[in-house]
Amino acid sequence: MQEQLTPDFRDYELIDTGNFEKLERFGRYVTRRPEPQAIWRPSLAEEEWRRLSDASFLRDARSDERGEWRLREGMPSRWTVEYRYRGMRLRMRLGLTSFKHVGIFPEQAANWDFIYDNCLALGGDGRTEAPRVLNLFAYTGGATLAARAAGAGVTHVDSVKQVVTWARENMEQSGLEGVRWIVEDALKFVQREVRRGNRYDGIILDPPAYGRGANGEKWVLEEGIGEMLACCAQLLEPERAFLVLNLYSMGLSSTLARTAVRQAFGAPRTEQWGELCFTDRGGKELPLGTYYRFTR
Repeated sequence: MQEQLTPDFRDYELIDTGNFEKLERFGRYVTRRPEPQAIWRPSLAEEEWRRLSDASFLRDARSDERGEWRLREGMPSRWTVEYRYRGMRLRMRLGLTSFKHVGIFPEQAANWDFIYDNCLALGGDGRTEAPRVLNLFAYTGGATLAARAAGAGVTHVDSVKQVVTWARENMEQSGLEGVRWIVEDALKFVQREVRRGNRYDGIILDPPAYGRGANGEKWVLEEGIGEMLACCAQLLEPERAFLVLNLYSMGLSSTLARTAVRQAFGAPRTEQWGELCFTDRGGKELPLGTYYRFTR
């Protein structure tokens, strides 16, 4: 089923978008960041953007990604937001990075709900062991925490040690424990897991368009996603299992994701695909990535 998803995230609000920027509230603080898909005009005047912004990202003219933040007096470099859903209560530390990111992608909360619900269902299936979940390209761990909050045993894989340390902080702030942390290139890890004959009840894939592994391995989404999905198809249990795939590379649609996943895994029992979106105060819908997920 094709569907747009917008999570109910009380500590986040998309205030306005336009002129390739977005104005967002994370908890108490408002940030202003580049947004390449905000091709329209903003609803609020420039003076209002300046008045509301606690932190504004200024892109370095020599780089498409890097830059620096201009902070209003009293704006901290780190703060915490909370996300609640059913019995799940996650607390995540945010920070202002030189790559314009703040430590979470709030649109992903729609997938955190799905992961939490499916891990609860798998855990209550009369089994003696907790469901096993593999989170690849796992960043600061929102999906990891959602699975762990539902009682799953989680393996969290990311190639950047500092990001894994950040995810561990989020786990501790959320009152959780017991995650297995792996600092490694994701493709190398799944290749080794296939050789070992390991299996998982849930797999989460959030690959970047481009990236580097822990030892400098080059990742290009269009070149590597086919082999990654083929390996994951061998790792996922054939029954009572789920998969979540996110794509942030502009130009790659959810229909493309569905086609690639179905070729690797076969036809699922249930499936959803579409865009992850937020709507600003002016009623403008901003797509923030595509997703495909299934259960079997």
